[in-house]
Amino acid sequence: MQPQNSYEITTVPPLAVPSPARPVVLRPEEIPPGVQMVTLANGLQTLAYTEPPAPTATAPAPVAAPIPAWAKTTALLAPTVGGGIAAAGIGLSYAAPGLIAMTHALWSAAALVVAAVVAVPVLIRTARGRDTAGPARITQNITATGLFGKATGTVNHH
Repeated sequence: MQPQNSYEITTVPPLAVPSPARPVVLRPEEIPPGVQMVTLANGLQTLAYTEPPAPTATAPAPVAAPIPAWAKTTALLAPTVGGGIAAAGIGLSYAAPGLIAMTHALWSAAALVVAAVVAVPVLIRTARGRDTAGPARITQNITATGLFGKATGTVNHH
């Protein structure tokens, strides 16, 4: 329920309006359209608007140009593209630890390939320089007395 407003109307006694020394008289053709001579309650005559002035026919009303289709499409796609970029950023932040692990694995694989490329010629060169007698044999004999005793041993090359 809305509160009701109460208004009090007060009437003011008419003021004594001094008449001008020379009254201004307008010819009928000088009065603009929509303006008429009106007699007020206190007997004073004045000019007043009796109807809204008619629009002039000199300038036509501006017509808004239609919005191009590309502008509508761009306006509709802008939030979608922004949302996609935001989702991609969130996805990359979740995927970052996995991406770091993958780069470490790729660097390890690259290092293994480089090591193999370097090691294969070295192994081939050392294998050609050996005797055909066979591989060297090494024998070790180690003896110790007690659980914490000093161990002694010998190494034999054959």
